[in-house]
Amino acid sequence: MEIPAELWPALAATFLLFLAVGFFAQLVDGAVGMAYGVISSSVLLAFGVPPAQASATIHAAEAFTTGASGLSHLAHRNVDWRLLARLAPAGIVGGVLGAYVLTGFDPTLIKALVVAYLGVLGLFMLNRAARGLREAPPKVKNVIPLGVIGGFLDASGGGGWGPIVTSTLLGRGHTPRYVIGSVNAAEFFVTVAISVTFIWTILIGRFDIPEGGWAAGAAALLGLILGGLVAAPLAGYVTRIAPARLLLGLAAVLVIGLSIWQGVQLWPRLLG
Repeated sequence: MEIPAELWPALAATFLLFLAVGFFAQLVDGAVGMAYGVISSSVLLAFGVPPAQASATIHAAEAFTTGASGLSHLAHRNVDWRLLARLAPAGIVGGVLGAYVLTGFDPTLIKALVVAYLGVLGLFMLNRAARGLREAPPKVKNVIPLGVIGGFLDASGGGGWGPIVTSTLLGRGHTPRYVIGSVNAAEFFVTVAISVTFIWTILIGRFDIPEGGWAAGAAALLGLILGGLVAAPLAGYVTRIAPARLLLGLAAVLVIGLSIWQGVQLWPRLLG
């Protein structure tokens, strides 16, 4: 499919924007184990990308970034295999269901629900940043339902696996090193399953990308992938020079602000 010459400047600007978004999102995610999907989804929705296409784009990018992150955690022995064995299959089930559900509803209603959901996640992240990331006495239970819920919300909202799963496990007292390592490793399998589901819904005609959306989506996807891959090795250094609480707090303010802005824009359409 040939791209008209007049579209190239806009596509270049889209690529550079999401290169920066992917870089920042991956820095935050690498430092605190959450927020890549939430930040990326908020920006894509703010630019008018339909919820299903936004989630599909993010998970296609995350297939690369979570793969790199998971391999890094495996190399540094940050993965608890028992935790991974429970989270990955549960997250896959929830993610596939969430992706399928997302592609079958009215885009305006879904976008309103997703914007509200991301706003709540932003408040949750801000609360975590204010309270700090602390350890509690170790306690392991209900990991499989948590994985299903995290996968479903991640697929349907374009983000949420980290904020839901990582924060819950940290709150229960798992050692942060193994929480972040195991959740990131499991996220790779969940992300691939969600991406495959979106591809399947396109093939069967359930999910249709608007005309002209392919080129812009490809530019955003490439930017997210490259930005995330460049940032991944720097996460450890950034963690040393910028406190995790500060990064998480900045990400939370960004997500909340974008959610409010999008909510104000959507309100007249919902009433009409």
